[in-house]
Formats: sequence, structure tokens, C-alpha cells
Amino acid sequence: MLLGGIRLTHFGGSVYFVATGALLLVVAALLLFRVRFAVPLYTVFLLASAAWAVWEVGFDWWQLLPRLDVWFVLGLWLLLPWPRRGLGRNPYHDTARGTGGGFLFLGLLVVAVVGLVGVFQPVPDLAGELPMADVSGPQGDRASRADGDWTDYGSSSWGQRYSPLKQITPDNVSQLQVAWKIQTGDLPGPDDPTETTAENTPLKIGDTVYLCTPHSRVIAVDAATGAKRWEFDPKIQSPIGFKHWEHMTCRGVSYHDDARYAAALIPAPATTAPGVPAPASTAPLPANVLASGTCPRRLFLPTADARLIAINADNGQVCEDFGNKGTVDLRANIGPFTPGGYYSTSPPAVTKDLVIIGGHVTDNESTNEPSGVIRAFDVHDGHLVWNWDPGKPDDTAPIAAGDTYTRNSPNMWSLFSVDEQLGMVYLPMGNQTPDQFAAGRTPTSEKYGAGLVALDVTTGKVKWNYQFTHHDLWDMDVGGQPTLVDLTTDGGVKPAIIASTKQGSIYVLDRRDGTPIVPIHEVPRPQGAVPGDHTAATQPMSDLNMVPPDMRERDMWGTTPFDMLWCRVRFRSLRYDGMYTPPSLQGSLVFPGNFGVFDWGGVSVDPTRQLLLANPSYMAFQSRLIPKDQLDKMEVVESKSETEGIKKAVGIPYGIEVSAFLSPLGIPCQAPPWGYVAGIDLRSGKTLWKHRNGTIVDSAPLPIPMPLGVPSLGGMVTTAGGLTFLSGTLDYYLRAYDVRTGRKLWEARLPAGGQATPMSYADNTGRQYILVVAGGHGSLGTKQGDWVIAYALPK
Repeated sequence: MLLGGIRLTHFGGSVYFVATGALLLVVAALLLFRVRFAVPLYTVFLLASAAWAVWEVGFDWWQLLPRLDVWFVLGLWLLLPWPRRGLGRNPYHDTARGTGGGFLFLGLLVVAVVGLVGVFQPVPDLAGELPMADVSGPQGDRASRADGDWTDYGSSSWGQRYSPLKQITPDNVSQLQVAWKIQTGDLPGPDDPTETTAENTPLKIGDTVYLCTPHSRVIAVDAATGAKRWEFDPKIQSPIGFKHWEHMTCRGVSYHDDARYAAALIPAPATTAPGVPAPASTAPLPANVLASGTCPRRLFLPTADARLIAINADNGQVCEDFGNKGTVDLRANIGPFTPGGYYSTSPPAVTKDLVIIGGHVTDNESTNEPSGVIRAFDVHDGHLVWNWDPGKPDDTAPIAAGDTYTRNSPNMWSLFSVDEQLGMVYLPMGNQTPDQFAAGRTPTSEKYGAGLVALDVTTGKVKWNYQFTHHDLWDMDVGGQPTLVDLTTDGGVKPAIIASTKQGSIYVLDRRDGTPIVPIHEVPRPQGAVPGDHTAATQPMSDLNMVPPDMRERDMWGTTPFDMLWCRVRFRSLRYDGMYTPPSLQGSLVFPGNFGVFDWGGVSVDPTRQLLLANPSYMAFQSRLIPKDQLDKMEVVESKSETEGIKKAVGIPYGIEVSAFLSPLGIPCQAPPWGYVAGIDLRSGKTLWKHRNGTIVDSAPLPIPMPLGVPSLGGMVTTAGGLTFLSGTLDYYLRAYDVRTGRKLWEARLPAGGQATPMSYADNTGRQYILVVAGGHGSLGTKQGDWVIAYALPK
């Protein structure tokens, strides 16, 4: 404690730990020599520590605990008779004197009272209520979709993650029970990468649910029973096996229905139960639609070995009229890459005539990675219609057979949103790799990285773009699917697009031209990049945001004063000037970290009530740039994770080390809470409730369900019944919350981690289901599995 305290004060930190270490040594010496003043001195220290703890963190129980737990236990030990035996004896008169036990008892009582105040008066969350009145009618994305269906990853191409079903309500949600559950059989194997993830949100069309697995298998099951109807296995391959890949995932498949675009749409079926619309019709298609191809209803599967496959949604057979016998090779015109270093982890966008797809590119591997090109293929025959290469943004004509797209241009690995009425597709962009050193980035990559880009659906031409992180050095990809909503404002109804971001800003733009609806301000940020690089003078911040306050030394945490001291020393030794502190040679603290406040789960929007539901997370990371001459002298086992370890980053003068900001015990150095659920009124732009969410029961050494509020990876789904659901927390639960207040109303234990976004649908009888994939996440360390579980009210 003394040596650590000296080091902390060397970095300008608190002197408490130096004083504590010195005083504990004095007390130990007095006990050794049986001096009775030892116990009163320890009592003074105990009271002073309690006063210091309250001064630093108030009566926050979870922050008081690591500051006082060890000292309280030592005090209890000193209160016992045998540690104090002989302390009060006078060696000249053989008489006993007081040993300070009564004083120590009072000191312990004071500390206990401080703790009880923290327990019974916890630091409050933001309590309030969202307005629940309808202010908007059905929006354009629902026009040809049955309310009981879930036709796209985000429920529709607008990405609202919203269901208009109302059967399940706050009054009856406690009655939810398992309606059916299945295991896919797709489990992580010994030859799989560490980051094997089950991030899939299934689709439901008609009477069938469609899901994909980490190994790119597609399974169709009966929506009412879970009984398997068919399975398609693309048999993904790798010349070096899979364990050398960074990660393997399939977030979903996409669906195209010729009937939806036919001149005469099939009439929507009537309601079959009060307040519960029936799902889409499965009636025979018109003859003119059937004549258009062999697969009038088709799924599009992006595989982990960089293929795009069209599958007949009715029987699981390959649609051989698409591409080369059902397949488009996404490796075409990309150039060489490490196996697993390029493929689409997210489902493509589907429009009337096109299937549009991007791709994941490995972070920090080198400066010679595949292009981030966006390609649009004919939805029926698979020929290339246009390509938008961020390296050549104006040249969207299909590339010549022998040419290669611009290497290492910014990529789009997340999910598209589409407004077919406006004729635009919206791209949440990543940056040009490597993430933490950007001296070699091109003007076009600087323009189009880490923001939103709107393309013309027909031509691929840029309509507008808005950047959310300038000269990104922090891996601030726009991870979440943008959400489209017709937003009621003081100036009337505006077609809006909402982008949640890793840095915590929620940007609200007019989706016609990219102009802000909610004000965005350029805010000065820390300067001083490493030699050869630079930083942007300002960064854009939205007035609607969940950006956390800057971190302070007193925000460091632990299980005891000892690991908390380690975290304080580490915090002080890192460079940290607030949000957007540039990467450095000494190491920099990145907060929010590159898992973000919001990642690929995005946000959920109730368009009728104009509400936004979100699950922000707050986890700090640390990054360090290592000069190559130093790196060459180190024994480096190169990381195969995008968020942990050292990358050699071929092509720049530095290696890159990234890791979560954890103590040696593997727990976060920053104090909880680390995760919330929150409700925002979009009309006022105000967050009206925000509650910590989740426990450490599945991530702590002892399975104690401490309600600290844990991070979540995966999004929320909101229903017209007034509920929102989340499964992505680090503990294994699916939870339901009251949209009005955010109060948790129900939870169900999952057999594995639920790092996926749930969805909701109705079967042919109108029975509403909540469905979740529980398969875990390799790099987060949650339990892995292969479960798909549907919940419903009792019949």
C-alpha cells in the first residue's frame, strides 16, 4: 500500500494511500511490540478512511465497499480478545490498562452506519415517465407488411426494431412462458476462432421463422411450434481452418418477396383476435409473379467465406437463377486477404430490384486490406448493377472484370436502412484501417469514414453524407443500424434518420438531405497525436446524447483498496485528457471505449408514440502505440481479437495494443454502473428515465446477483403493447421493461449468453411471441450455446 501510494503521488494522485500504508506499518509495529495505543490509532484511521470515502463518493454503497471492506474486517479482527491480549499490561506494576476496544467498537459502528446509509439510500437512477399517447399513425415502412411479421433484421427496412403487436402488455407480461425452444446444433468447436458469436435476429414471414447460425447455416422452423421445416448448410471453407480467423458470426438473413412489389398486392388478412393482426398471407401467388423466377420468395445469406447465396424461402433449395447457380462470389475484384479477413457479418439490404451488401474488414491488420466497397446486385439474376467504392466515390458503374476495388477504403460492416419512397439507402460507415494511426488516409476516406452516407438506390451515387467522428483514431465506427422515423417536430412532420454511435451521441438528421434536426455542435477536443499523425481540432456532438462525464481518479473501482489502488495508478499513468484523447506511446485511456455507448444493436423506436428506447453501456478501454523497433524486440503473440491484444499493423511505424481497462483480477477499473436501459421522448429530445440494468451473477468469481448494471451487446425490441425487451446483458436473462417508466416487469433465465437483439411476431392464430437467440459471445466470455427460445402467454 505504501509503495503503491508513493507511485500514485508521483503521478499526481491522492495522498491517502501513502498515509494509509505508513499508518498501517505503524499500527503493525505497535501490535508487534504490544503497545496499547495500536488499537486507538487504528480506530482513528478507520474513522478517517470512512470520512475520506464519503468525501470522495458520497453514500454510494458500491463505491464505499472497496474503500472500506478490508479495513472493516481488520477492525473486527482487532475487536476480538486475543489480538489485543497483553497490549494494556504495565510491565512495572503488572496491571492491565484499557486497550481501546470500546473506542474501536464505536468506530466500527460508525462505518457500519455509513454502509447502511448507502444500502438503504442508494444513488438514485433517473426516474420519470414517457408520454404514452399516440401522436403518429402507421409509417411508410409498414405499408405492405403484416403486423404479425418480422420481415427484416430491424423489423422492417426502416430499422425501428418495433412491433405493432399489443397482446402482451405490462399487465400480463409476468405470465410469459416458454412456448417452444430448439437447439440448432451449431456449437463452437475446437478449430473455431475465439470470437464465435450468436448475434442473430431471426425473420418471421407467414408461418415460418428463418434464422442463421455462426457457421452460416440457415434453418426454417414453424413459427407456432419451432418444428424444423428445412435446413441449408453452405459448408463454409477456409484454406487454413477457422481458428486463425478473428471472428465468425451471422447476424441474419434478408428476404425478398416478388408479391410485395407486384402490381396487385395480395390483400392484407383480417384481424383474427382483438388487437392482434394476423400474419402475412400464404395464399398462392398470382401467375405473373410465379412466372418471374424459380424463387418468388427468396432469402439472401451472406456466408463467412465471402459468398452471397439466394435460397428459396419455401423449401431451402438454392435459387439457381441467381448469380452462378445461386451464388455470387464476393471475393471478386477484392484482391488478396487473410482467410476470414473479409466477409459480410450482417444481412444485406433488399429493395424491389436490388440486394445491396457491404463487408467486414479486419481492423489493425495492415494498410493493404480489402476494399470497403458497397455492391448492388440484381435481386433475381445476381448481375452487378452498381458499386460504390469509397476510394472512387463518383465511379459507380460496375467494375471491369480484371480491375480491383480501391484497397483499404472505409468499410460498412453493419446494417443498412432503406427508404424506397425517397429512393435512398443509408450506410453507417466505419473507417479506414488501421484504427489508431491515420497518417496515410486518403481524402475520400477522411470524408466518408465514421459517419452516415446516403446513396441513390438506383445508381449508387452519393446523395449526402454527414461525419460523426473526424479523423477517427478510436475505432468509432457507426456500429448500429440507422433508424428511420417520420418525426413530429415544432416545424411539422419531418422524415428523420437516427444514428446511435459509440461515442454516445444520437444524431437526428433529415434523411432527405442530411441536415440536422437536433442541433449538432463542433466541440474542441484534446490535441497532440504521435509523430507523423494529427488530430481533428473539434468533434461533432449532438444535443441528444448519452455521453458520460469525463473519468476521474475517484471513479476507479475494485474489490479491495489494493486493486483499487492499482487501477488508480494505472489511470494516472495513462494519457487521459477526456473524450477523444489521442492514442499515445505511453498508453491512452479511451472512454467511451470501442464497444461504445451504442454498438451494432442500435436503438429501438416506437414511431406511433415517438419514443426511443436504448441500452447504453459504459466501458473504458486503453490503447497504446508501440514503435516498430521496440515491437521487434518483444515476444509478441499477435492477437486474433479485434478488441484485445497487440496487432503488428503492417504498413505503419507502430504496433497497436488495445485492451479493456481491467484490474489484475479481471474486473473493470471504473466504478459501476456499466450498463443502463433508458427512455427518450423524441419530441422533446429529453431522456425521461434511465435505470441501471443487469447483475454480475454470471461474470463475478462468486455467483452473487449484485445489481450493479452491466454492459449489453445487442439491441432492444419495443412493442405497441407498451413493453421493451433486452437480452444482451452480460448476465443470461431476457428482460421486459415498462416503456412508460423503465421498470423491470419480468425476466427469464437463459441457458447461454443472449448477445442478440430479440424480435416479436404473431402466428396464424394471432398469438404473440417474443423470440431470442441465446448462443453467447466468445470474446465477451459469456456462456456459448445454440438455443432459440420463443416466449408467449398461456394459450
